[in-house]
Amino acid sequence: MELDFLRAHIHQIVCLTDEEFEHAASFFTRRKYKKHQYIIQAGDTASQEHFVLKGIVKSSYTDHEGKEYILQLAMEEWWFSDPNAFNTGTPATLNVDCIEDTETLSISFENKEKLCASSRKMEYFFRKKYTTGNMALQKRVLALLSNNAGERYKQWRNQYPTLQKRIPKTLIASYLGVTRETLSRLSL
Repeated sequence: MELDFLRAHIHQIVCLTDEEFEHAASFFTRRKYKKHQYIIQAGDTASQEHFVLKGIVKSSYTDHEGKEYILQLAMEEWWFSDPNAFNTGTPATLNVDCIEDTETLSISFENKEKLCASSRKMEYFFRKKYTTGNMALQKRVLALLSNNAGERYKQWRNQYPTLQKRIPKTLIASYLGVTRETLSRLSL
């Protein structure tokens, strides 16, 4: 079942034959995590990239004063990792923890490299996902820099209507770069 979910996701970009998909799927490992469990912690190695089958995770950075900044909220059909740590082998700077019980399909850096070397279609797929992710990140950063709190909240609500019911308001506020009180005023 979870492999069907991955296959449908891949097929949004490239079509794989049954044999090609079986080959690609063999590089992934299914993992389960409990609510509040860390998948990646700052300072650890982050040698896996994950595709969310079920649940929601929060990727965040905590500064030296203990303030948390949420970079990403990833739900079903989203990919996450600590990209710098995953691609360079350096210690993670991000924390990734589960907001809900979560199931993922993960792929190691080594296996991703092998898969891409053996399949031009999967190499293209990952390149397209990487490009789309970078464009979304740029859009998010520009919104944080140029939009007021009300505009950011409206944009977030329109872009992710189902997340509002699944994520605590304190996390939504942090993701939008506002206080919980400001979010309450915007939600009215």
